[in-house]
Amino acid sequence: MIVNDLRPRGYCHGVARALSIVKKAINDETVVKPIYILGLIVHNKKIKEAFDYYHVISLEESGKTRVELAKQVIDGTVILTAHGVSPEVKTILNERNIPYIDATCKDVYHVHDHIKEHLKTHEIIYIGKKNHPEVEGALGISNEIALVSNLDEAKNYQKRSNKPIYITNQTTLSVFDVAFMVEAINDKFQDVTFDQDICAATLNRQKAVIEQSEADLLIVVGDNLSSNSNKLKYVSEVQTNTKAKLIETIDDIKIEWLKDIKIVNVTSGASTPTAVTNEVISFLKQFDYNKKETWDHVSKLTHLDILS
Repeated sequence: MIVNDLRPRGYCHGVARALSIVKKAINDETVVKPIYILGLIVHNKKIKEAFDYYHVISLEESGKTRVELAKQVIDGTVILTAHGVSPEVKTILNERNIPYIDATCKDVYHVHDHIKEHLKTHEIIYIGKKNHPEVEGALGISNEIALVSNLDEAKNYQKRSNKPIYITNQTTLSVFDVAFMVEAINDKFQDVTFDQDICAATLNRQKAVIEQSEADLLIVVGDNLSSNSNKLKYVSEVQTNTKAKLIETIDDIKIEWLKDIKIVNVTSGASTPTAVTNEVISFLKQFDYNKKETWDHVSKLTHLDILS
């Protein structure tokens, strides 16, 4: 079986910076403990498990907003995730005298800046996934921002003012989905301005998938909660007609997927540890469906491997 390692893959600059911030905080005696992360520092369970080992507490409860999570903290230090937060979150922490460290990705702040620049002069549409933390942070800037999450919502959008429309977006979406939604809004209204704010890391990884060499299967290594990882799978199947599977670790591989597979391509999301992807690639390179002794796919990685 031929195994092709697609590049780029692995950590984007925002994720690398966020992880570095947490590791420094763990070892910094001046940082008040315990350390809380407001949500998952990035969407990858292996990284969360590694930080759990160092007693870093990830505050992540289903259905709860970052605002609600911030109100739970009574001591220690809070780290804001790469996804960004609303201004209200920082206000709550300041009022409670809880020190915080901001690990927000600069690309996310770039979107926030775009929104603030146009807030008074434009009717703002934000294209993003409902209930995603990055979306929550952006919408928290103003209750006048309208969220559009799919093509139907874009086609049925109704203006709420006489202002021209300004559109921006979540940084980790499919460039194709965003383009279709913007086109639908453009078809309905005049005076539409659009800043395509998908981050370079997301764009480059999607581009690599679109340009991938012919294969029987693409394996995307990434967390199920990771928007950019899910979009890599989607882009492969929709744009290249290449079957794709999303796995979090080597443990998730199903042997039956690999029967009769001659060529497999591998990529990973922007929050996937390199060690996790390398373990998957190593397994695939030695795999032979006819030799059961090559079927062992139980991860042997430790927290040290994940955070190295």
